[in-house]
Amino acid sequence: MKILYPSSVSEIKISVPPLAKLQSRWSEKWRAFDPEILPMPFAVMDYELAAPIKATLTSLIENSDAGYLGKIPELPEGLAHFAKARWGWDINPAQVKIAPDVGVGVIEIARLVTKPGDKILINTPVYYNFYNWITELHCTLVDAPLKENNLRYELDFAAIEASYATGVKVHIICNPHNPVGALFTKAELAELAELAKKYGVLIASDEIHAPLVYQENPFTPFLAASETAREVGIAFLSATKAFNIAGLKCAQIVAQSDQMLKITERLPLAVHSRASLFGAVASSVAYKECGPWLDAVIVELDSSRKYLKELIDKTKLNIKYREPDASYFGWLDLRELHLEGDIANRFISEGKIAVAPGNYYGPSGTGFIRINFATSRELIAEAVTRIAKTLT
Repeated sequence: MKILYPSSVSEIKISVPPLAKLQSRWSEKWRAFDPEILPMPFAVMDYELAAPIKATLTSLIENSDAGYLGKIPELPEGLAHFAKARWGWDINPAQVKIAPDVGVGVIEIARLVTKPGDKILINTPVYYNFYNWITELHCTLVDAPLKENNLRYELDFAAIEASYATGVKVHIICNPHNPVGALFTKAELAELAELAKKYGVLIASDEIHAPLVYQENPFTPFLAASETAREVGIAFLSATKAFNIAGLKCAQIVAQSDQMLKITERLPLAVHSRASLFGAVASSVAYKECGPWLDAVIVELDSSRKYLKELIDKTKLNIKYREPDASYFGWLDLRELHLEGDIANRFISEGKIAVAPGNYYGPSGTGFIRINFATSRELIAEAVTRIAKTLT
């Protein structure tokens, strides 16, 4: 993905407060563990918010404007502007619905096309809440694990088609992929769409990490992959990961064919109204005004993913790590260390660091850990030091 505002990279400083200030935050990352534990598993960035978002939220508070969310055409318009500028994807604002978060969006769409017991497909290792969504729907989980070759992951189309043939109703994909950091190509997505059409499967594409794609990598929205993709797919997007506003609760649902729009039009009105006013307004501003800040963040993350690689290599331990194609997760391969038992607890008790163990993301994640490098270089270095301490 190209940098749209090159001058912003030098003009906008991406900063992380000192650890003591981070520990004063109210969010889950800084309250889940005792202060001596370095919390690295959470999918949030430690960076200061973009100035336009800060100003907008301050203005809302100063105006005592904290009521329910109503009509907000600025958000679909903002998403359309952002998608066109970043990915060349044309979205009609009328095709956009609002939800409290991506999870709620996926669940509510799936409710409209499944009944309890129906099969939903995922591709592990994958974001662990996919499991929770399927449980909430009382549906049956089916897994077609990603194919891995030297930490490069891709869809296994033979396994996917075999799963579709058993009667899968919905396939939830994660693109960019959490936790492995992979991007699916336009050709892969188009092929997936043809299979979905053949077997009558709805593709629910979680694209929450899409803005955080590095310069050398193109991101293809599922609905931009082909006409068939638009016939079988619904996309779920949000500004919350890229602009670090997850607690403000707002996501967008996009459908671009008559078949899929008939589904999104059946969403309960409460799906919109339960989103946050603060989240919707902040997301609108993020999409329209915070592109320069996002470019600076991408450059910072690019440097950090490479720095993490340098530090891992210097440990001389049997840890494998491939820099992700998108987002801010370090997916560390510890399989050659043959660790046993409760890995997460071992890192906490021996290394004073919290990590996300790979088995959280499915059986194929066993032997891995996920950490978040969207923080200061000092904390990245401290994290690697604590990981090495645990493993030696």
